Amino acid sequence: MATLEDVAKRAGCSVATASRALSDKGAVSEIARRRVLRAAAELGYRTSTVVAGRAARRPVVGLLIPSITNPVFATSVSIIQNRMLVAGHGVLIAQSNYDPAQEANAITALLNERPTGLILTLCDAANYRPPVTDMPPTVLMHNRPTPHFAAAVTADNFAASRMITSHLIAHGHHRILFVSGSFAASDRARHRYEGHAAAMHAAGLEVQAALQIGFIEYDRLDLSEALRAECPTAIIASNDLLALGVIGALKREGLSVPGDVSVAGFDGIAIGRLIDPVLTTIEMPDVSMGAAAASLLLDIAENHAPARHLDIPFTMRPGGTVRAI
Repeated sequence: MATLEDVAKRAGCSVATASRALSDKGAVSEIARRRVLRAAAELGYRTSTVVAGRAARRPVVGLLIPSITNPVFATSVSIIQNRMLVAGHGVLIAQSNYDPAQEANAITALLNERPTGLILTLCDAANYRPPVTDMPPTVLMHNRPTPHFAAAVTADNFAASRMITSHLIAHGHHRILFVSGSFAASDRARHRYEGHAAAMHAAGLEVQAALQIGFIEYDRLDLSEALRAECPTAIIASNDLLALGVIGALKREGLSVPGDVSVAGFDGIAIGRLIDPVLTTIEMPDVSMGAAAASLLLDIAENHAPARHLDIPFTMRPGGTVRAI
C-alpha cells in the first residue's frame, strides 16, 4: 500500500508539502497541489482525513459540451475520459444544451470543484467572458481561440463549408438552402454558413439567408414554406443529425433525395453511412480532437507548456445524397 512518503517522492516535494496538499490545510501552491493529487491518484494512495465534510479525492478536469446526445461530442467525451484515466484524473461532464445561460451556470459549477483544468465547447467563444480572472488552464474544443483562451483544438469550419458548397456547385446546383442550428447557440454553425456564403459569392451565385432552427427540433422540421419560397435544388445542413431531419422533412413533402433535392451535412457520424443512400458530408476529426484537447490540457497544466492552437484536418466524404443536375 502506498504511503505518504511514496506520494511525496513521486510528486517531487517534501512529506510536509504532500500532507498539506492532501489535507487542504496550510500554504501550498496550486502547481504543487496538482502534482501531489496526481501522484496520490497514480499510486492509489488513500487518506482518512476529512476536509470540510469531504474526503480528499483524485484530481479532476471539467468538460463542457453542448449535448451528450450528439455523437460528435459523445465520441470526444469517451476519448477524453480514457486519456484522463491514464493520467490519473477523473472527468466531470456538464452540458450547455446549446443555451448560453445554462452554459454559464455549468462552468461555474465545474469551477466550484477546483478542477486541474477545463475543456470547453462554448456557444459563442468570441463573446464569452470568464466568470473569474484566475481561470484554471483551459482548452477550447471546436471553438477558435480567443483573447481569453489562447489554447484551442479546432477544425476549419469555414473552409469545410466552402468545400462542400463548391462540391454542390460543381454538380450544377445554384439554388442552395443552408439549414442550421441557431447561430447564437453555435459559432460552429455560423462559421459554416459564412464558408458557404463565401463559396456562393466566389461562384457569382445568390446567397440565400440561412434557415435557423433550434438544436432539438430535428424530428419536427417543417421545410414546406422554405421550399416554396426558395425552390432549392440542394440543401446543406449544419450537422449530420440535422441533415437526417432534412431528409425526413423532404420525404414528408413527397420529395425524394437526391432525385428531387440533394442533401449534404457536416460531421461524418456513423449513422450517415447506414442510411440509403449514404449521406454526403464533411467528416470532422472528433476522435483526434478529443485526444488532442486532453493532451494539450495536461501539457499546459502539468508541464507549463505554452497555450497553442491545434488545427485538425477534415475530409470530404461524397455519398449518394447529392446528384448532378
